[in-house]
Amino acid sequence: MNELVQRLSEGEHPVEASLRPEKTAIALKESIDRGYVHIKFTNTKGGTDLGLKLDPEASNFNDADFEHQKGKVHLVGDLILNYTKVRCIADIDLVTLNGKGHLEPLEA
Repeated sequence: MNELVQRLSEGEHPVEASLRPEKTAIALKESIDRGYVHIKFTNTKGGTDLGLKLDPEASNFNDADFEHQKGKVHLVGDLILNYTKVRCIADIDLVTLNGKGHLEPLEA
């Protein structure tokens, strides 16, 4: 397994919602509505920005108040990182747009 994938699969890591042009809860909501979000693992060299196709069944937005920028979202989505299929799981606080996340390698 790739070293980066292995490292991000062990324990929880700091993450942030990677949003452009503005880093706001509303911009995150728009990404969620499109079914595709960017999550950045901030404790890697230069940061690791991952784009994930959301799994709406596994994700949870019940505790989110996007309009008032309060609460949390639980984001789950699959992607390929360095030729390895992985599932990214991240919990993001809507006040700071930061949180914790990790990867889970998937069987081919």
